Amino acid sequence: MASTESTTDTSGRAGQTGRAGRAAIAERHLRVDRWWLGPTVTVAALLAFVVYATWRAFANADYYAAPYVSPFYSPCLAANCEEMSGGPNWALFGDWWGLSPALIFLALPLGFRLTCYYYRKAYYRGFWGSPPACGVAERHGRYTGETRFPLIVNNAHRYFFYASAAIAVILTYDTVLTFRDEHYDWGHMGLGTVLAVVNITLVWGYTASCHSCRHIIGGRLRTFSAHPVRYRLWTLVSRLNGRHMALAWASLTSLALTDLYVYLLAVDAFSDPRLF
Repeated sequence: MASTESTTDTSGRAGQTGRAGRAAIAERHLRVDRWWLGPTVTVAALLAFVVYATWRAFANADYYAAPYVSPFYSPCLAANCEEMSGGPNWALFGDWWGLSPALIFLALPLGFRLTCYYYRKAYYRGFWGSPPACGVAERHGRYTGETRFPLIVNNAHRYFFYASAAIAVILTYDTVLTFRDEHYDWGHMGLGTVLAVVNITLVWGYTASCHSCRHIIGGRLRTFSAHPVRYRLWTLVSRLNGRHMALAWASLTSLALTDLYVYLLAVDAFSDPRLF
């Protein structure tokens, strides 16, 4: 029978050699599968998006090709926005804003994703190794949870949800405008229109499947029978919530692809294929 250590660990956690309640083995864990593959893919995918989104956000150019506008730059509220005749740009910030207009509101959906329950799990495991996988001990000797900066900001997730939902409404308006041609006549549908429709569908799916949205709709109710409409909505959102991870990745990918497509049109890499 394996001997056990009886020493007490000052951090109060078991899971590594020399800690209370753990067999006296040298290995940090006994997993022989590729447990590291998931966190590695997560880190690579999130870093790729961060690098691309940072480049596009600071580029301050090539984000509009009639009738399409990049989701990174909408709403465009600075006076230095590219000319988007008939589009959703209102110079509410005036001439004093000299930076990229994408930086005005891009932090809101970014904050929504950073504080999202799924993304917390992803970057906790992938970037901080807290823990990197089930059955694998943390690399940290101390854990303070979400009680200190910067992780305490995660408690503002619900407020980021409100802001992101408002931006999703604006992106929906942008999507409707993609059914116009370059002369702003209705009845147009190009490949960019298809991408915009797919993107906003996934964005709404991710937003509506959020745990905060589920709680807002069905929380604080004593009996569902007295609120049949909210109960049906809560049931629908609960089903979406089970696909929150898939919707998170799908919407992240669609946002990047939609922006890339608008960028390629703006630099005249090719013309938008018209479907009708």
